Amino acid sequence: MPPLKVVTLRAMKEEQSVYDRCGSKKMYLNLAVKTLKKLRDHGMLLIFVLILLKLWVCLLLGFLLCFVLAFTGDALCELLKNYLLTEEQLKENNFPRPDPEKNGHAILTFKRLCCRCGKVYAVTASGEHRRKEECNYHSGRVLEQKVPGGMEKRYSCCDRAVGSDGCQIAKLHVHDGKKRKLEGFMKTLTKSPPVDGNYGVYALDCEMCYTTHGLELIRVAVVNAKLQVVYDTFVKPDGKIVDYDKRLSGVTENDLKNTTTSLQGVQAILLNLFSANTILIGHRLEDGLLALKLIHDTVVDTSIVFPHWQGLPYKRQLSSLVADYLRKICQDDVCGHNSREDAIACMELMLWKVKEDNKRRK
Repeated sequence: MPPLKVVTLRAMKEEQSVYDRCGSKKMYLNLAVKTLKKLRDHGMLLIFVLILLKLWVCLLLGFLLCFVLAFTGDALCELLKNYLLTEEQLKENNFPRPDPEKNGHAILTFKRLCCRCGKVYAVTASGEHRRKEECNYHSGRVLEQKVPGGMEKRYSCCDRAVGSDGCQIAKLHVHDGKKRKLEGFMKTLTKSPPVDGNYGVYALDCEMCYTTHGLELIRVAVVNAKLQVVYDTFVKPDGKIVDYDKRLSGVTENDLKNTTTSLQGVQAILLNLFSANTILIGHRLEDGLLALKLIHDTVVDTSIVFPHWQGLPYKRQLSSLVADYLRKICQDDVCGHNSREDAIACMELMLWKVKEDNKRRK
């Protein structure tokens, strides 16, 4: 009988050969069984079985984790480039684009600002409404009234407080023809190539709430390709909060009680972390970048990679994608309500997608 070391090395070589030839768990198991039969008479059966058992435990821990360890850095960046949005897709999906006329400003190519209710709505390339949506607005002016302890702003049409639902309803939103310009935007910078050539891959998710200034950022989370959280913070909005919309944001008044982080502070940290070549992953990431007031071109959006069967402007919910492709069930207090978990879910979805597509290319 050959020495134990020789037998072990040969058994490991046989297992590696099985692994290299398989494209799925089913194929792996079939090839492993055939190899077991072949080795039965060569005194290596027990050692080969032990190696297979050890590897099977790794498989049970999840193929995704193995993929994360195998595909990081340059390899992952190269594979993800197949899913980057084009300039046309960025515009079509209403990502903030740089205003060519003014630095620090952005424009939304296929979005309009309703001059009655202040809501942003989507239009086609010809300017038609993408979907019919009622306009709920106040027809009167905003007036300041003295109240015990200070001043209060109310609408002249219905005497309701500023921020309340409109008292008038129209069939569609309208705009005044002015090109919407957005101020305070920062663009990710072109930086010198890192030593390893890896500009980084991150998934990002934001939560917003309604304030007297409109919809503002109140939380942002960033995770890396190893599913590690690298940044997670609550953000103090500029305007006074009108509605936390906890059902969607998952953020409460208590969460922001002692928060001093400003939007500008968040921008400074993210501009240091990202470069123009960093790949950012997210679900409906145009909303997050709009809230962050960041302009970034190197984007992978899971709502585009996994499209709705009816096409744009329809987009699937993140929880639906996670259930269908990752076989995970999102509880009501997780997907769609927690920036950290949503960012991780987006990264997991793209790692799964890259793994599956890369397997088909072989």
